[in-house]
Amino acid sequence: MGEWGMNSDLDILQNLIKDEAVVTVKKNQYDKNYLELEEPGGKGSSGYKIKVRNTPDDIIAIKSDIFPPPKKIFTNTKGECKRADFVIIAKGDRKNWIIYIEMKRGKHGKEKEIIQQLLGSRCFIDYCRTVGRTFWGEPEFLEENNYQQRYVSVKNISVNKKPSRITKSPLHDCPEKMLKISAPSSKGIWFKELSGRRIR
Repeated sequence: MGEWGMNSDLDILQNLIKDEAVVTVKKNQYDKNYLELEEPGGKGSSGYKIKVRNTPDDIIAIKSDIFPPPKKIFTNTKGECKRADFVIIAKGDRKNWIIYIEMKRGKHGKEKEIIQQLLGSRCFIDYCRTVGRTFWGEPEFLEENNYQQRYVSVKNISVNKKPSRITKSPLHDCPEKMLKISAPSSKGIWFKELSGRRIR
């Protein structure tokens, strides 16, 4: 991870979020960073994962779906207790991003429910923002104007019989315009695709 300086957003997040809720950044044989976003298997089903290639040096990926849903307080009539699988927070040379990602092994999952999951993880980040500002005394922690928001759904993971399909909207900066990726390549997804930067 690169240098962020005293009390930067990532410094605070590293102190705030437990290690077991963070995805470790790895390097390939070409010394390029990548993430492996993995969902563990359950009863009668194996786990699955996707690789995010060429990530920035300054990055943290959080397993947002392990944040406990407030079902004992909220009625959940609007899906407010749902969570997406991961949130990636990254700093580039000129832009910063918060990327919300929901993964599905198959093609299942209604779009309305995926939108609710993405929104739930945005609420999780809002909660982190308030905690950082309140307990760390940093009024500009995760300042929204400093970040580009991106929303992504990935389906048909581990389906290798057909090529990857990406359904793009003008810009996936809200859940309703999410970037839809189906049957991602086993080689992975480029970070530039998730962030909305053009790949040459």
